[in-house]
Formats: sequence, C-alpha cells, structure tokens
Amino acid sequence: MTPQQREFLVKAMGARTDWWALRPETAIAPEWEVIDSHCHLWPERDVPDPSNPAGVLRTSRYLTEEFLRDTRAGHKVAAFVYVECGSGQFTDGPQHLRPVGETGFALELARTLDGAAGKPLLAAIVAHADLAHPALDLVLDAHDAKGKGLVRAIRHSAARLDDPDARLLAGAARRDLYADPMFRKGVARLGERGFAFEAFQFQFQLQELADLVSAVPGTTFVVNHLGAPVGFGRGPDAEASLFAEWAAGIDRLARYPNVIMKLGGMASPVTEYDAPKRPAPPSSAEFVRERGAYFHHAIRSFGAERCMFESNFPVDSVSLSYTTLWNAYKIIAADYPTRQRNMLLADTARRIYGLDQSPSAANGSSVSTQN
Repeated sequence: MTPQQREFLVKAMGARTDWWALRPETAIAPEWEVIDSHCHLWPERDVPDPSNPAGVLRTSRYLTEEFLRDTRAGHKVAAFVYVECGSGQFTDGPQHLRPVGETGFALELARTLDGAAGKPLLAAIVAHADLAHPALDLVLDAHDAKGKGLVRAIRHSAARLDDPDARLLAGAARRDLYADPMFRKGVARLGERGFAFEAFQFQFQLQELADLVSAVPGTTFVVNHLGAPVGFGRGPDAEASLFAEWAAGIDRLARYPNVIMKLGGMASPVTEYDAPKRPAPPSSAEFVRERGAYFHHAIRSFGAERCMFESNFPVDSVSLSYTTLWNAYKIIAADYPTRQRNMLLADTARRIYGLDQSPSAANGSSVSTQN
C-alpha cells in the first residue's frame, strides 16, 4: 500500500456518498431489528500513520450527522456499540489514563443523538486500556465512573503486520503481546471485574489468541472482524490456503465457550479487499458471493448464539454503504432459522453487552435485494 493509497483510504472513510450512489440499494427486511456491535465515531483529525512513526493521516469527519445519515437510511438499527479508536482522549495527564477521555467523548456524542427521530441507542462502550499496565485497576475504575456503567469491554489491539507498508489504521502492535505475562494478568483481571476483552489481531495470530484464551478461562473474549483474514485477491490457490489457515484458527477458538465472534470487517481494505478501487461499489449479493464463506463458516463453528454482526463503520465504508452492508448481512442471516437469525442480527449483542433481554422484534419476512 503506497502512502497515497493510505491517505485516500483514511480520508474516504465515511465520505464516499457519491460513489455509493453509483450502486444504490433499498434496505431489505427493514422490520428486522439490528444492533450494530462495532462502530467508531471521530472528528476530522490527524491520526498516527502506523506505517511511518513520523507521519500522520488525515481523516474525514464521522460524527452524529454522518452516523445518523447511515443508520437511518432504511435499516432498523435499534442500538450500537461504540468501540475505541482514539477519539477524544485526554491530551495531558498520565499516559495510562488518557484513554478515559474517549469514554466521555462517546457519552457526549450519545447526548447529541437525543431527540433525533429514529436514533439508535448507545448501548455499550468498548474502551481502551493498557492491559499490561500496573495501574490497570485505576484505569478501569476511571472508565467505569466516566462511562456511567456503559463500559462493558476493553480493547487492547495485538494486530501486527510486520510489513509497515501493509498497515492502515492498525498493525503496529508490539510483537508477542498475547504471551506477555503482565498482559495475561490484565486480561484475567477484566474477567474478575466483569469486563469482556475485545481481541483484534490477524488470522496468522489466531493461534496466539487461542493460547491466551486457554490461559485465561475466566474472561469473555470477543473476537473482532472475524479474526481479520488478510490476503483477498491473490488467486484461487492463495485464497484456499488463506481460508484453510483462518478456518483452523476459528475452529480452535470455537472450542472455548467463553469466546464470541463478531461477524464483520471483511469489507476493510486491510484485508486487501479490492472494492475501494472499483469503478462502482459491489452490490450486497456480490459481497456475499465474494466474502460470504467466511461468515457461514464462523456461524457453523460457533453457533448463532456466539456470533453477532458488526458494521465496523466508517472503516468498511470505503467498500460499500451502510445500507448495502446490512443488506448483505441480512442475506447471510436469512439462511438460518428465525431464532438464529435474530441472534446474529441483534440478540447475541444484546446478551453479551448486557442490554435489555427482551426478545428481538424482528419477524420472518422474506429477503430480496434492489440493486
């Protein structure tokens, strides 16, 4: 990935409305309830370039206006989970406490949604903390207080790509993080305190994650982005090899009952998905043909009760619109009985993040697309 490509992709996140309009879709099964288990919000800002320690990348704005534009475009998005991305962190004070500022940022954005018709509810916050830091309990206390009880999980990325040119917004985590005894102690502490651990790494690191899960059985693990398989479009043999490697890691993780899988991230350019380079975005049906095997394998391996869809917006927006993405998810979910379908779209997220336990309002309408 060239510096110019990185600059384009980060600037395009959440800001490709004209391009999305080249392949419009109407929301299918709009009465099916959706809980978006993974999205980010950020002001226009400079962010560190993980491929170049001295460089920065400029984002577009993705705040309340852009979020409502997407979530109110036709799908019944009842709630969302805000996931840390560095927005609103404190700029001074002890380094280990600066991420607490992002929890306040998420709550303030939720307040700006108040009164908006059809607004989704901020249901939970996934915050950041350095899990190897000796003052972890102090940080968790601060997140809990600042978040007024909405912080339900902590994410500390272990995603590492050795080639700096392959990195976009992630990939520069320190090597062997999951094996660090202090990090493992921190993950265990999350479970003791009732927090889940959100795991972000790539498919070639899934063995390391499985070793961590085995060592920390008392913590709930939520795997982001289907384990992030990297290597789309390298040819049939390479794709088959990638899928086999990924599937072996997924199947091992599925043996542990404390592991939950987020179904998403497959439109991210970090996976080398080439949709951002196309003259027009893929349709939902095309996306399912190209990426659906990963979703179906994970659902078969984990079961719907341990899987939940995520938008990963605005990151995945460089490949397709929010409406098209959730159309694709509904096409996938429609292959399963109604109860399992509702789990995938809303009820697993409701359970894992401690939301209202009432059953989903979704019903059994048929699925069709309008491209």
